[in-house]
Amino acid sequence: MNNTPIAVALEKRLRRCRNVLTLGVRPNFSDYGPEDVQRILAAPRIYYPSAFYAGLFDALGKPTFPSYHNYKCAQDKIRQSTLFAMAGIPHPKTRFFYGKRQKGRIGEFFDFPLVGKIPRGSSMGRGVFLLKDKSALDAYCERTHVAYIQEYLPIDRDIRVVVIGRKAVHAYWRIAPPGSFYTNISAGGRVGEDAVPRAAVELAERTARRCGWDDVGIDICRVHGEYYVLEGNMKYGKQGFAHFGMDYDRLMEKMIEDGRI
Repeated sequence: MNNTPIAVALEKRLRRCRNVLTLGVRPNFSDYGPEDVQRILAAPRIYYPSAFYAGLFDALGKPTFPSYHNYKCAQDKIRQSTLFAMAGIPHPKTRFFYGKRQKGRIGEFFDFPLVGKIPRGSSMGRGVFLLKDKSALDAYCERTHVAYIQEYLPIDRDIRVVVIGRKAVHAYWRIAPPGSFYTNISAGGRVGEDAVPRAAVELAERTARRCGWDDVGIDICRVHGEYYVLEGNMKYGKQGFAHFGMDYDRLMEKMIEDGRI
């Protein structure tokens, strides 16, 4: 591989890739020096532009990786759930309740136990609550203006499928610790060794394609033989890659070199 950087990135996600020059995210575009400005303007694509610059590059017609659609839905469960509904993607029953009056109607739509989530800005299992009774629900509602309520599905594991470009590059089971509600590796979950069903991988690829996401960890669960998309994680961790001996940085190098991203 030629060690001369052939790609330009702003965020640090690809800083260990030998064929990527990472410039950093400057709060003012004028903070980039003349040479870096020229590199940015001349680059056929900007990698990991940040949420701020992704929309601006999109307005100028300059391609980015990930796409602007990735950034629009990152850490926004309300937008994701609405997109799943519009796209016909199987998803647990979910509703949003705004303000005290609407929150008072949650019981009309859901039975206990149920799941409450902080709808924006949460990740790695933080901001997700198993609500077993009304007192737990009331405490959750005090934490957030918008109540994001989802039906409880009796699972102790789910599947993480990482889609980069247009194809799944990695998939594995995530298993919750005994007595725990959380499958997230960062919250104590462990990586399972069983093979991931092809149906789950195909659902993840179809979901990414329909939503316009090209760099995402899609979480899927199986209940009574049916698969449901839980959410898309645009800032997914690399623990699953490391567990199976996959070198994430070399993978990304090769995908850039081959023109797949």
